[in-house]
Amino acid sequence: MPQDMSNHESERNNANEEADASKKTSTNEVDEIELLSHPSYQELMRKLNEAEQKANQYWERILRMQAESDNALRRTERDIANAHKYALDRFVTELLPIVDSLELCINNVPNDMQQAAQSVIEGVHLTLKMFYAAMEKFGIKQLHPVSEPFDPEHHQAISMQVDASVSPGMVISVLQKGYTLNNRLIRPALVIVSKAK
Repeated sequence: MPQDMSNHESERNNANEEADASKKTSTNEVDEIELLSHPSYQELMRKLNEAEQKANQYWERILRMQAESDNALRRTERDIANAHKYALDRFVTELLPIVDSLELCINNVPNDMQQAAQSVIEGVHLTLKMFYAAMEKFGIKQLHPVSEPFDPEHHQAISMQVDASVSPGMVISVLQKGYTLNNRLIRPALVIVSKAK
């Protein structure tokens, strides 16, 4: 019997503890609900939301600034690379008339003087050959498009002539060679283009 009593007492204690725990839980829930509806809590939540929004805005601004910085860096690197690549542009433009004059000198020696001026002509040929080699070393290429289709990107048509031996739109004569520097046009070739009858 004493054991039954202690079991009974133990059950009663357990029930009391459960009731107390239930009261505490419901009291805690009530306290929590009261706290959540308290104006200072609402104010804190509003401030937290504002702070999160500002943080997101700042983060987006930082990302935009980083992207702008990266783009500016890429543009600057590209501009520097182009400056190095095309630094000779103006210099080459100044040299081209000299090359043209040397070519004219060779091509316009009168027949009766060819024999007497042979050593001078050979010297000018060698000078031009060295000029061409130096120009090619620095990425300068000649455009001498005889028998090629007319390309308005690289050629400037001075006139058109009927020539039955070639199809229309072909370059039949080059009056002045064109030049490119690293594949960028410096001067178009001045050409005569064939046309249909």
